[in-house]
Amino acid sequence: MSVRRRLVIGNWKMNGSKAENQQLLSDLVKLQNTAASGEEAAELAVCAPFPYLQQVADILKDSAIGWGGQDASEHASGAYTGEVSVAMLAEFGCAWAIVGHSERRAYHGESSDVVARKAAAAIAGGITPVVCVGETQAEREAGNTLQVISSQLEPVLALGADAVAKMVLAYEPVWAIGTGLTASPEQAQEVHAHIRGLLVQAGAPEQRILYGGSVKAANAASLFAKEDIDGALVGGASLVATDFQGIASA
Repeated sequence: MSVRRRLVIGNWKMNGSKAENQQLLSDLVKLQNTAASGEEAAELAVCAPFPYLQQVADILKDSAIGWGGQDASEHASGAYTGEVSVAMLAEFGCAWAIVGHSERRAYHGESSDVVARKAAAAIAGGITPVVCVGETQAEREAGNTLQVISSQLEPVLALGADAVAKMVLAYEPVWAIGTGLTASPEQAQEVHAHIRGLLVQAGAPEQRILYGGSVKAANAASLFAKEDIDGALVGGASLVATDFQGIASA
């Protein structure tokens, strides 16, 4: 089995309010303080909507839980209305930035080349990008899953071994996000093993690969038991402190 430290990141998506965040984060800190610590414990982080990053930073600053943004611009500054730069995220103490989430790819037309540029910008700014890849139901049914993953990762891995060694990858089958469907541990491991092979070729074999797609406390342990699954990128369950901590404990 691997010695890669487990990593569980919560993606709040467009959810939360100042009051809800206060309760959730306070509960998370309390649960984290009573949970197992040390090298065996999973590393935890939350990726919150941009307006709440200062609140998140204030509440989590003395805890072991990290935080980050749900996206990052490929541009450093300029006339890009609505965009948030890596330097801005860094000012709020962000350690992480999700890039290439399937919702960004689908709703905002982000190509894999754009995702690679965002990942490069994050790395240059000292933030770890969580690079998401995943296939649709139609692509899976057509037997194209591994080709789709390879294609999405191609421009990212082309950044070179030094860059890839500073990122985390996340496999999120699009058909399992927010649907209640979850890839079986075997299905997930097949794709994770394929990604691991690509990482080996890229010269960064030990980078962590997370699974995302309706991860819950009930199914987390069976997923984490697989050799190449190093943790989870959690959506809905990250909005409930006990559920999120339950996944981390698994």
